Amino acid sequence: MTDPKSLRNPYGNTGFEREDLADNPVETFNRWWAEILQTDTIEPNAMALATSTPDGHPSLRMVLLKGYSQEGFEFYTNYHSRKGSELSQNPNVALLFFWEKLERQVRIEGRAEKLPHEKSLAYFQSRPRGSQLGAWVSPQSRVIADRQELEENYRKLEERFAGDELLPLPENWGGFLVRPNRFEFWQGRADRLHDRFVYRFENGRWIIERLAP
Repeated sequence: MTDPKSLRNPYGNTGFEREDLADNPVETFNRWWAEILQTDTIEPNAMALATSTPDGHPSLRMVLLKGYSQEGFEFYTNYHSRKGSELSQNPNVALLFFWEKLERQVRIEGRAEKLPHEKSLAYFQSRPRGSQLGAWVSPQSRVIADRQELEENYRKLEERFAGDELLPLPENWGGFLVRPNRFEFWQGRADRLHDRFVYRFENGRWIIERLAP
């Protein structure tokens, strides 16, 4: 078995300086997003989402970014799932993108809020029909007896909605918008002397600082 301590990755990409950053972090993200899309990265929109209970017990999972703008970053989920439940009690969240092909990370911190029903409905009905049925079927994060239970419920829903061109939005499913108040852009460099810049939103403006690696 390979000892994890023996694994080494010699980062070597060109770094970046303050002048390479836009004054607005979403614009910097947009530049990096355009660059990662030029690679063969599978699901570049995959991001880790960290949530926490009100008393500070964290949990972490991968979700998919489904949109972003100056307002924030969007993803969709079951509102009764563990993440949905934790977000309803504590909206403070963190996101992480790791783009190995470019040796980059983007960390985002902020507060999550539910997207309007109309937006969640429009996205839901744009998904493949199987994914829509899956959202109806799965009591996400809850204990179930076996896979057969899921498959049987899926079959019943296929019959229930057989004559419907568009499926209705489940009451317990929809989107969240993460409104950022902090970004960190990380670029791997040789000898672990990585480049890190943080954006902090204070008094109505973004402050940019370099961090030690």
